[in-house]
Amino acid sequence: MKLKLKGKKVLVYGMGISGQSASKLLHDEGACVSIYDDENRFSNIFNFEKNPFMKNFDLIVVSPGIKLIGNQLIAHFTMNGTPIISELDLGYLLTKSTIIAITGTNGKTTVTSLTGEIFKTAGKESYVCGNIGLPICSVATKASKKAFLVCEVSNFQLEGSKFFKADDACILNIAPDHIDRHGSFDEYFRVKKKILTNRRRQKVVLNFDDNFVNSINFSKKTMFFSKKLLNKGVFVKNNAIYYNKTKIISLNDIPLFGEKNLENVLASVAISVQYNIKPYYIRKAIINFKAPAHRLEFVGYVNGASVFDDSKATNISATLSAINSLGDQNLIILLGGLNKDCKFDEIFNENYNFEQILCFGQAGQEIYDCAIKYGYNPLIFKTMKEACYYAKSIANEKLKILLAPACASFDEFASYSVRGEVFKEIMLGTFEKIEMAR
Repeated sequence: MKLKLKGKKVLVYGMGISGQSASKLLHDEGACVSIYDDENRFSNIFNFEKNPFMKNFDLIVVSPGIKLIGNQLIAHFTMNGTPIISELDLGYLLTKSTIIAITGTNGKTTVTSLTGEIFKTAGKESYVCGNIGLPICSVATKASKKAFLVCEVSNFQLEGSKFFKADDACILNIAPDHIDRHGSFDEYFRVKKKILTNRRRQKVVLNFDDNFVNSINFSKKTMFFSKKLLNKGVFVKNNAIYYNKTKIISLNDIPLFGEKNLENVLASVAISVQYNIKPYYIRKAIINFKAPAHRLEFVGYVNGASVFDDSKATNISATLSAINSLGDQNLIILLGGLNKDCKFDEIFNENYNFEQILCFGQAGQEIYDCAIKYGYNPLIFKTMKEACYYAKSIANEKLKILLAPACASFDEFASYSVRGEVFKEIMLGTFEKIEMAR
């Protein structure tokens, strides 16, 4: 599909960072841009449409933050036959660059960041974009035909996309998440699989060890990665990562912590070898890589106890990965926040031997009740801050303190980043100046 935007009336729905980038790109392409958001704080902007139901548009561009199911405005324009595309679609349709798209329930940001670093280290023109913070529309027309857009793609972005087709698609893992948005796990899984287009030219990278990912129909050209030994692909052997018969890096040289991060490194290697990047550059980038914050991040010691910030663990699967990476012995775990319609039994039916379970926030009572059902003796706090202060008060050198909430942050905080920074501030007195407003 070729977009002809000059002089066209386009409505951008949703004024987060993606919507703002889409608006600028559309303006640069000569479109007549109007904007709309369900929040009133954007209503004083000159091109804000106070009642878009009463206007006709040639195209609607929807930001990923907009929930589509049950949305009256989306239903209205669908009934009128107005074309509706996502911000992801818009960036894809206007770029000439190679797109490497990475999705999954957990690990997307780490894999996207590390892959971008590998390509950069190898001297390739590359841009890390998408759900990671820099929208694809910000770089779509700036990047050359030889460039690589390494794009983190969320289910929210895929949900409304009709035209997006990645040249290289990677699915890291699939576990129940965002059921409150999609209504069911089956629908969530269907949306994730939209990243695979069945095009002959599309490269595909899949996690061999994930049962849901491994169940996807794939072609003979699929590149698998695994923590187990494979006949071909990217895998672990003799305490090192191999691509077929070529050793890439010793596990001892990987600075990232935990089993989940090992999977993340394997995925980045699998993507990179598809573009003939030499092992030297892959190894160099991995050794020098620093993981994004709030992802099973060791932040220091409090009264001798090791403190870990995994505020990005907003679902059950991520929390279990964190527990398994650290081990349950002598572990104080902080759980709570805003539940995304997930069940917590999976955390407590594993017979972990936690030192203490601290429940907090909107989902605190639900988590507390679930833990009691399985014979634990949890404590419950109204807020995460109260739980943190208690954890700090009982800390000693034998203990590990882990924030891995298994919930979203929005009952108390603007984002998981804010939650993680507040956790670190209480525990260690370290604080990054970031946006604190809801």
